[in-house]
Amino acid sequence: MDPLSRRLIALALEEDIASGDVTSEIIPEASRGRAFIVAREPMILAGTDAFIEVMHQVDPRISVLFDLNDGADVDGGEVVGSVDGPSRTILQGERTALNLLQRLSGIATMANAAQQAVAGTKARVVDTRKTTPGMRILEKKAVRAGGAYNHRIGLFDGVLIKDNHIAALGSIGDAVRAAQASTHHLLKIECEVTHLAGVDEALAAGADVILLDNMDLEVMRTAVERIHGRALVEASGGVTLDRLRAIAETGVDLISMGALTHSARAVDLALEWGDPEVD
Repeated sequence: MDPLSRRLIALALEEDIASGDVTSEIIPEASRGRAFIVAREPMILAGTDAFIEVMHQVDPRISVLFDLNDGADVDGGEVVGSVDGPSRTILQGERTALNLLQRLSGIATMANAAQQAVAGTKARVVDTRKTTPGMRILEKKAVRAGGAYNHRIGLFDGVLIKDNHIAALGSIGDAVRAAQASTHHLLKIECEVTHLAGVDEALAAGADVILLDNMDLEVMRTAVERIHGRALVEASGGVTLDRLRAIAETGVDLISMGALTHSARAVDLALEWGDPEVD
């Protein structure tokens, strides 16, 4: 697991446990138990590594075994894994581990529905930077587990010129040329446009990717025809599951959907306890 996600999990555990779990202390220290991770509704599983990391940070003696990998299509009522170890510390980690598993599986489930909505077209559904602070790597991994795709990870791995950059520099052309002059040849330059004149200006300046922001379907279709393969075309703005198919059919290459991470519903998973064993 990446260092940032490990730190996030440590912080989450510090938030929850703080000075100690005053409830679980009523359980004898020698008690050992086994619990099963159960899906209470259909879902795409994601976040298994985060669940395991939580339990191992709480207590390295805890053993977690998942029967399925991230990306698995899970039925309601299906057992997806088990947890064995000291009863006290399993219970200390339970809520944080489930919170992450539910959140990330919810993202994967929504990503799967989104990519299925554009099946048969060339469009790829991609995420955005509208992620939960500190959880970006985990959430973007969940998007991939669901079958959709990642946009840039952060501000460091791709140029995306938006309206405020253009306003600060004066024009689309000036902004694209400034990016070309200041970045290396391996970084793609994407430019957001809101009208067809902007499409022409971005093309003339040599943008690699043109983002059509909040355009209606007819204008999108015209823009795709005008670009004619000279740049990748991304659609963005107000994208919902019920609009995805129509947007894909305009011929765009990419559809960015912030809702994959900022609006995905956490799915229902539970930790169901077995018979505890006392040494």
